[in-house]
Amino acid sequence: MFIKDLVFECYQNTHYTAIERAINNYLDMLRYNGQILGREFPIAMQKSVFSTRLVCPESNSLASCFNSPQVEKALNQLTEAGLLSPKIKNVAEDLNSLACAPNFKPAWQLLYTTFLDTCSPLRCGETLNPIPLYRSTEAISNGDRKALIKWQEEWINCDELQMNGSAVSAQLLLEIGDINSRLYNIGRRLCQRVEKITNVPTYYYLYRVAGISLQKEQDRKCPNCAKEWRLESPLFDIFDFKCDTCQLVSNLSWDFKK
Repeated sequence: MFIKDLVFECYQNTHYTAIERAINNYLDMLRYNGQILGREFPIAMQKSVFSTRLVCPESNSLASCFNSPQVEKALNQLTEAGLLSPKIKNVAEDLNSLACAPNFKPAWQLLYTTFLDTCSPLRCGETLNPIPLYRSTEAISNGDRKALIKWQEEWINCDELQMNGSAVSAQLLLEIGDINSRLYNIGRRLCQRVEKITNVPTYYYLYRVAGISLQKEQDRKCPNCAKEWRLESPLFDIFDFKCDTCQLVSNLSWDFKK
């Protein structure tokens, strides 16, 4: 991931409210297209100059060739608010972030995230590194990648609350680990859409915790087709189960993992 500074300069008299709205809208559209990561972006004001610091998946993530129609519209709205197109300064590579996958068209890929993640939820099945969402040849839905970002936000919220021992942990665990949950159904439809666009088999991750015993966990069958899906050895030290028929991956219950 790469850290960048964006600078917005006024070219005519304008109102602070219009500037604030235009800049925040532009950042939102970049985020919903996967071109910037995170959810909060501080904006500094120095006279007629506004600036913000962002993290991008790649060094060229803000190239116009990756812009969605929504990003292009937001750029026009910056001009209408009295701002020049943003100046982009490359700061450095972010040492705390995951590097992007070296191959954007792997043999298989998966939808996977955790409450610690800010990177793309689309992961390479060969390396588990994130694949930038804007790299898909078509939008996921409605012109950009917002649907995937919103799925990820909801999954992360469920994961964080259950990790904190929330009063509704049982319901949240069903959302992220059950094939009958609403969140699963949304995610599977997104997987199908991504697979259609990329022509890469796209799997869905089912979270697993609790369970009765290690033996019963090891004997678990695919929850969708009830067939054997245990792997001989874990993938990335995370996934112990993989069903190529149903395109699902899962872990041995975290309660029994060594």
